[in-house]
Amino acid sequence: MRCKIEVLLTYDLPQPAEILLAVQAIPAGDQQLLSDNLLVTGAAPMNPVVDPMDRAIRTWFEGSGRVTVDYVAEVAVDRAPASLAGKPVIRRTDLPAETLPYLFPSRYCESDRLEQFVADTFGTARDGDQVAAMADWIGAHLTYTPGASTASTTAVDTFLSRRGVCRDYTHLMISFARAAGVPARAVSVYAPGLDPQDFHAVAEVFLDGAWHFVDAAKMAPDEHFVRIAIGRDATDISFMTIFGQCALVSHRANAVLLD
Repeated sequence: MRCKIEVLLTYDLPQPAEILLAVQAIPAGDQQLLSDNLLVTGAAPMNPVVDPMDRAIRTWFEGSGRVTVDYVAEVAVDRAPASLAGKPVIRRTDLPAETLPYLFPSRYCESDRLEQFVADTFGTARDGDQVAAMADWIGAHLTYTPGASTASTTAVDTFLSRRGVCRDYTHLMISFARAAGVPARAVSVYAPGLDPQDFHAVAEVFLDGAWHFVDAAKMAPDEHFVRIAIGRDATDISFMTIFGQCALVSHRANAVLLD
């Protein structure tokens, strides 16, 4: 399945600011970059950052005044729909070293504060079925509400308010999984079928020796997701981190299937 990605972001910066960008699709076993072009105007020469773990393709630049980010790519995705049923949880002592950071609480995912709730609510289920039950619970008990959360909203905040957007659903899903001893990480993706189109945040859980998507908000087919960045929570997967002041002028991030 081929996916075409088109991103056009425009900001006004009243003063020079340093910007870390992460909008490029990453090469992975189930997604292949066929073409890829990033153009930034209103900025000093860009400085690519090589991520040794291939968790994102990041670029530093310094911008001032009107800054425009124009990214176009075509990606081939070869992935079946995620199925968690029956997939075993791997014992902590047997986990690969690279999964360990995704077991612990992080800035937005206070899994340690949700351990008792997870044990009481999902303790009778096992393995992938338990993770699927967590996603179903989140989908049933949260209301998707744009504007209900801020940049400081954590998983516990979302658990209490029962409202949020995709990143809040993802933080709560990650926290539930980690509280049950399942490595879980945040992933920013392009998502054909998402309405309205935008950057999307979902979770991946480590079961049966592999990572599997979990979109608790169930907003688009996971077999079409194109990964952009991977990390512990929203801190690590932001498509743009601006160290300074800015005003959004326009924002477009579209992903459509070509076949």
